[in-house]
Amino acid sequence: MSPSHESRTKPTVHDDFVRMLVLETDEQHPDDHEERGSFGDVFDTLFKNAGDQHDPPLGIETVNRFVVEDKKGGSVPKVEEMEDVHAILITGSMYDAHGNEPWILKLVELIQTLWKKRPDIRFSGVCFGHQILCRALGAKIDSTPDSKWELAHTPIHLTPIGARLFNNPKGGRIHLHQMHQDHVLHPPSSATTSLLPEQNDRDIHVWGSSETTEVQGVYIRERLFTTQGHLGFDEDMVHRQVEMRIESGSIDKEKDREELDKAQDTAEWEHDGVVVASAILRFFHGDDDKI
Repeated sequence: MSPSHESRTKPTVHDDFVRMLVLETDEQHPDDHEERGSFGDVFDTLFKNAGDQHDPPLGIETVNRFVVEDKKGGSVPKVEEMEDVHAILITGSMYDAHGNEPWILKLVELIQTLWKKRPDIRFSGVCFGHQILCRALGAKIDSTPDSKWELAHTPIHLTPIGARLFNNPKGGRIHLHQMHQDHVLHPPSSATTSLLPEQNDRDIHVWGSSETTEVQGVYIRERLFTTQGHLGFDEDMVHRQVEMRIESGSIDKEKDREELDKAQDTAEWEHDGVVVASAILRFFHGDDDKI
């Protein structure tokens, strides 16, 4: 990827490494940014932790690119800037993945073009990133039933594929922090896009679901591994992200009281962010290509 003032590179510390381009689709809460950096910095730290636990240890080289063009410094990269990119992660955002802001439409077009022209690139996305990748592949994004928020610590029940991806966790489930009111209604398929041939529909998998969200993540071998849940959130980030949504009016203190109480009670609970980061890292590295 060509150097630019929008990008920052984190050097790896191991001989074998994955270079990951993080497309940042929003800004952190100011306090979180001061403590942990941008969303890309959070993922860099998380994936370095996962890489240290990999056997043998696996390094991460992270390039961050802020892509929201109506904010200072943001720009969606062009296809020709992506020659040395083989792994892309798209972050969460307070924007709607079904929105039609110019930068969102550019991002959808970029994903579709890369999917068609660069079969060597592997894609991952978190929350908004999960939804925008599924949108680019023709899936519909809409509000959850009754526009119910799914907040903070949430159990995710794994499908057989999900259990294999996460090394068969006890109880057949994992837990992640959630922060969304929209969801992917159905996974992408040949019926939703010409980018997915009909003979490959059997290779498109939903890896887990929760009480509120049937499609908690999508897995396509060697191409796509997404998650609705936030693997990088901690207690402070949960509280501050909720606060930002209350201030913006998207969370109503009265209507969403039950979900807010749950977030307040469970924000401090441990979750499986490193487990999920480790699985995505193995996906980027090609370790689990037989799953």
